[in-house]
Amino acid sequence: MIVIKLAITDDHKMVLRGIESMLKNTTEIEVVGTFENANETLKNLDKTNPDVLLLDINLPDINGIDLCKLLLKKYPYLKIIALTNFDDISFTKRMLKNGAHGYLLKNTDKLEILEALKTVLSGDLYIQKNIQKKLLNQSIQKTNDNGLKPYLTRREQDVLIAISEELTTKQISEKLFINTKTVETHRMNIMSKLGAKNSVGIIKIAMEKELL
Repeated sequence: MIVIKLAITDDHKMVLRGIESMLKNTTEIEVVGTFENANETLKNLDKTNPDVLLLDINLPDINGIDLCKLLLKKYPYLKIIALTNFDDISFTKRMLKNGAHGYLLKNTDKLEILEALKTVLSGDLYIQKNIQKKLLNQSIQKTNDNGLKPYLTRREQDVLIAISEELTTKQISEKLFINTKTVETHRMNIMSKLGAKNSVGIIKIAMEKELL
């Protein structure tokens, strides 16, 4: 019997211990590492050498979406499954765009985790059923949307993603290495192109237009 080597990254110890406990008597899975942040993950993956990593999106140092991309550049054969509380499909799309092989919510159970692990190791994507339905519904709505997708420059897209992460203007400027005035200019351009009045409107319209 092949044993799946699993690692988990989550900034809540109770979640880590809970998943470990849930999988404890599952002979097909061996939990080889648990990490509480991105840096721990980056430092210790070589030592643990997992087949699959369950990765939370909301981490204290690097968010899981960016971390996913970093890890797959370094470990192209690693399978990554998002395990998160975020059921918004914009997060699903961004994780998949960055190379994730699956997307699970933390309300999942042991059987579904095992199914997801086997699915991604066979080379297929695994997306939790209710997230699949949301993606399908949005796809159906898109066919009925006769509005054109607004064009954003690459830098405007970067700022839009940062806004969706609820970063402040100062945090955005530090992340993108641009000054705060430039951030505000990009924000105003995005609002103009989307027809939004504030940051909440930016996110709402951007999601409707599949820009996130």
